Parts: sequence; structure tokens; C-alpha cells
Amino acid sequence: MGHYYPPYLIWRNETDTQDLTPMINVAVLGATGNVGQRFVEELADHPWFNLTTLAASDRSAGKPYGSIVKWRLDTPFPEKIGKIKVVPTSPKAMKNVDLVFSALPAEIATSVEQEFADAGIAVCSNASSHRMNPIIPLVVPEVNPEHLGLIDVQKDTGRDGFIVTNPNCSTIMMVTALAPLRKFKFTDVRVATMQAISGAGFEGVAAMAIYDNVIPYIGKEEEKMETETLKIMGTLKGRKVVNAPFKVSASCHRVPVIDGHTMAVWVDIKEPVEKLKKAFRDYKPPIRGLPTQPKESIHFFDEEQDRPQPRLDRMRGNGMTVSVGRLREGIRFIAMGHNTIRGAAGASVLNAELIVKKKYL
Repeated sequence: MGHYYPPYLIWRNETDTQDLTPMINVAVLGATGNVGQRFVEELADHPWFNLTTLAASDRSAGKPYGSIVKWRLDTPFPEKIGKIKVVPTSPKAMKNVDLVFSALPAEIATSVEQEFADAGIAVCSNASSHRMNPIIPLVVPEVNPEHLGLIDVQKDTGRDGFIVTNPNCSTIMMVTALAPLRKFKFTDVRVATMQAISGAGFEGVAAMAIYDNVIPYIGKEEEKMETETLKIMGTLKGRKVVNAPFKVSASCHRVPVIDGHTMAVWVDIKEPVEKLKKAFRDYKPPIRGLPTQPKESIHFFDEEQDRPQPRLDRMRGNGMTVSVGRLREGIRFIAMGHNTIRGAAGASVLNAELIVKKKYL
């Protein structure tokens, strides 16, 4: 895999002043959809990654991205990216690309992402296809960065490429919020989510179905939260992850909010609330200094009784901060985060930054 060397070099991060890194050429698969557009937004001016390639359907191949994408984000369209010509979703169409970000639907991602990894290209995937594969890391950098060690297991199969996945959008919010509480060794977690309509994609929920309504079911969402959480918060032992020794029970609901997943979480911790508040206030993630990582991975509302709220708090930390509040006896609290940034594209970009930091790329 060849690197592109621009006429300048950048610092990898503020703490690694002796470690210069050339820009890394990257591509986005599924670049026209909701999460694909978020990837483009996140990567357009990234300090480490040079977005050179955009892949979409065969009928869009050869056309400038700006002419075929219906930009629906509430941020300006990055005009310089609009000039990039779209290519088919195939490793053969990628020239001098070291890493791809996948926003493909799960049913397509299963085989396509394997093709890219087999071709020697690293894949950071937002799809659910490979999350529970025992040799593929399911990573939230603030929670389980050590799970990237599974990349070595993949490389032992004889290929240079590899796949790293990020979790389901709601799972990311919950495990991040649970991270400061791990030391209390809980055994039971219960969660009820209130999930934004953007989580279903641009065409995912009909207006008449969600207007003045709450839909008390989201297909496969509860199962994802119940299984993915245990892998993420499990322990890497040798060449495999041993699941965390607790149970998760989830109930997932679609609500008429555009962006921002909110959830009520119950954890069987017997410690006093003040002790848990201190754990949230004192929390420092195990990895720091990545470009997309916010100053606060968790923002804890200690006094405000009506926070977090999606409208007020989803863009905290440029959409990458998980907000936690209403911590009460029980133990009960509310967690909230931006589902297409922290819960999708931003999470995948953060994983890629961790991959570079750990020198897997």
C-alpha cells in the first residue's frame, strides 16, 4: 500500500512531536447516503487523511460527486470534494488507497469489505456485518483500544488488509457512559432508547409513521445492544475476546427527533450516588490526543435535572461527546449522543486515527 507524500508533513498529534506521519489516502464506500455524507464531512479537511476516492453505485461511476449527491446535512457542501469522480465499489477501482471507510448496508458490506481486506486495504466499517466476528475488533477507542490487537490475528491469516468495526449507534453511547463505572463490577444493565429518525437513513421512516408518534420497535437493534456491549467491554486474552460478565436487556424506540439518540440506563450498582458522580467527574479515557476525539469524551451534568437533551447537547464536542445526566439512586441515568457522528461516521474515523496511532497503518 503506497502512501501519498504531500509537500509538507504533519505532526501525528500534540504529544507525539517526534513522530511525523505523511497523509494517508482514503476512500469512502457508500458515499451518497446519510452516513456516507457524514464521512465526507468528517474527512474533507482531516489533518491525517487525504480523501481521494468516493465509491457509489455503478450508475454513478465516472460522474463528479457533486453532480450526483443530494447533500442533506446541515453543514455546507465541501466544494473541493464535489469535483472527485465517483468510482465503482471495487478494490480494482481504487488507486493508491490505503484505507476505506465503509458506509455500506450490511447485506452488501459482508462480501465487499472482505474483498477490500483481501486486496491489502484496511477497512473501517460502520456496517454490522462483521461486528461479532471473533477475529475482527469491535472498537470504541475510549473504552477498549487494546482490542485492536485482533488485527494481528487477521494478518496471521496471510492477508495485508484488515477490518475494524465500530458498534451500533446506541451501543456506542451506552458503553461510553458505562466506561467510568466498570470498576464497580455490575452484573445487570437495562436500557430503554429513544432513537432519532436519522438512524434509519434518509428514506428510512415515513413522515406519517413518525409524526405525532413513537414506534416501540427497531429491527435487530435490541439484539445488537445486548450482544455488542459484551464484546466491547470484554477482555482481550491472547487471540480472542472474552465477553464481559454481565447481562444487557434493551428496549429500543424510534422517536420524532432528527439527530441524537437518548437512553435511560439502569445499572445494578449498590455504591452511593456521590461515589458514581465522582467516577464520572474524574473519568479520563485510556487514549487521548486523536484529532477527532473531543476534549470531553463524556460531559457529565451534575446539577441540571433536565439534561442532556438532543437539541441542546448533540453537537457538544463537534458531535463526538456523549452527555450523561440525571444520575440517581437505583442506579439510573440518562445518556445521549449524536447518532450519525459519534454513533457512526465519527466513530469510524476515530477508530482509523487509533489504528494510525498504534502503527497498524
